[in-house]
Amino acid sequence: MGRRGAAAVPALLVVVALLAGCTDDGGAVEPTVTASTPAPTPTPSPTPVSAQVGAPAEAATVLPAATAQDAALEASRAVFVTAPVVVVAPVDDGPAQLTAASAAVALGAPMLLSVPGTDAAPLLAELDRLDAQAVLAVGAVTLTPPSAMTVVPVPAGAGPDVLRAATGARFGTPVEVPPGQETGTVRALTAPRPAVLVVPGALPTPTSTPSPSAPTASATPSRTPSTTPPPAPTLPRTSPPEPVTATVALTGVGVDPLAALATLRAAGVPVVDTPGGDPRATTPGVQALAAAAPEHAIAIGAAFGPPDQLARRVAAASTGVLLGGGGQLIFPQVPGFPGKKYVALYGTPGSSALGVLGEQDVPATLARAEGTAAQYRGLTADVVVPAVEIIATIASAGPGDDGNYSEERPVEELRPLVEAAGAAGMAVVLDLQPGRTDFLTQAQQYADLLALPYVGLALDPEWRLAPDQVHLRQIGSVGVDEVNGVAAWLADFTAQRALPQKMFVLHQFAGRMITDRGRLDTSRDELAVMIHVDGQGSQPAKAGTWNALRTDAPPVHWGWKNFFDEDVPMLDPTQTYQVQPVPDLVTYQ
Repeated sequence: MGRRGAAAVPALLVVVALLAGCTDDGGAVEPTVTASTPAPTPTPSPTPVSAQVGAPAEAATVLPAATAQDAALEASRAVFVTAPVVVVAPVDDGPAQLTAASAAVALGAPMLLSVPGTDAAPLLAELDRLDAQAVLAVGAVTLTPPSAMTVVPVPAGAGPDVLRAATGARFGTPVEVPPGQETGTVRALTAPRPAVLVVPGALPTPTSTPSPSAPTASATPSRTPSTTPPPAPTLPRTSPPEPVTATVALTGVGVDPLAALATLRAAGVPVVDTPGGDPRATTPGVQALAAAAPEHAIAIGAAFGPPDQLARRVAAASTGVLLGGGGQLIFPQVPGFPGKKYVALYGTPGSSALGVLGEQDVPATLARAEGTAAQYRGLTADVVVPAVEIIATIASAGPGDDGNYSEERPVEELRPLVEAAGAAGMAVVLDLQPGRTDFLTQAQQYADLLALPYVGLALDPEWRLAPDQVHLRQIGSVGVDEVNGVAAWLADFTAQRALPQKMFVLHQFAGRMITDRGRLDTSRDELAVMIHVDGQGSQPAKAGTWNALRTDAPPVHWGWKNFFDEDVPMLDPTQTYQVQPVPDLVTYQ
């Protein structure tokens, strides 16, 4: 109740008491109302209006953001259902956009851009969709809204007092924004009382403009109404909406329009930096998404790719699981962040005949893998991740009980090394030598291990036999359709479980080992596909095999194998990294 209403209460009580004193004993007195003493009625404050916001219907939304004005419209459509007030600034006025961003976050309103000399129909259509009642026009806005819509102008660089008077919202202190830091500063705006952003050197001087919450009375009321200027237009009383929940915005592809970011922050949507456009690429990005646990993602920039792909990437990153070397990608390629390379021991546990991996127990194997990888770390700016490649199914001389010329090692025999390597931050690859069965049948037998985030898969076509072949009499081979079938299964398996990207290795030392290799499917985002060149012998022969296999190859990563006993001579780490291109995976057998 206002001050006048509060003062009237005692007076009214006095009148009632006097009337009570004039009654007969036990008599009732009817209340009397006289024109000379009306009870004042306080003027009710207008009910504040608020925007309606909400998450997009889809799990992932990609805003193409071809231009700044397009991005502003796209962001508004993504999270605002209605908005009684809309903030508009010129597309070519940086100071005005900073002011507008502060106002948008304070009001909980979308921020749009006007473009001089262009068709304003898209902007007017968005105002109509939002059912806007008023526009806060910051700077020299070129817009002719419908006559029923209120337009409240404020200058670019306006200070807290001016913005408070124009909007009724509350603001923090002015903050100078150095060149190049506009995006980060707008992303950090938070209601209530967001900072007032200004360009360097433009801190506003104190103003005497009264605040709507502290009216002043004139000592000498005007007696000449004709000379009183009309009241300035004002925005409707506005309260910010409840923030959009379970939703994040993603940036990081070089498209960071201020208006779109301000709109998302006005709706309470946090912004996560995802350098390169893949949420899985960096440890900070993965950790930020894991903390946010989003159900919806809004990505700014077409470089984020198709929405369905982005949804799968966000789902994986949101688990918070990290691979050895950081992030969730096998071979990240993000400017400003190191890539990854791998150095692995090859073999099977408990057997020294099949490679160095089986020459020692599990703890000693891990120590040896780490020591081998350490020799490469001074030779590259990339992170060198130790790894173990475990032969899970072993080519055998006889048919065995199942007749497939392959000994499938039980999952539980392999699990101790697999889990110990994963706990040590190493990569694990399961190698298949299927004999007369097919790769997919064997891969599915190891689903329990492949469900671990750090376990990848290798196919060894040398040991893939035709029905009439036996090992060591013929060199096996596989058709590309079988390889693509395994890749599709493994990629779907990875996506369904929201796992990090998996390494998918194809061993090869002769072109005929993978027939029709040019049709190899490398499109599945869940897999990092590698051709691992397994040639042994003299270094000139190995170099010839390397070059031959790289001719007309599909877009893959490349691996190199060093043989302790068969290479003449075996390359040391420095010599190995002189191979061009530098191998992404070096394996020791």
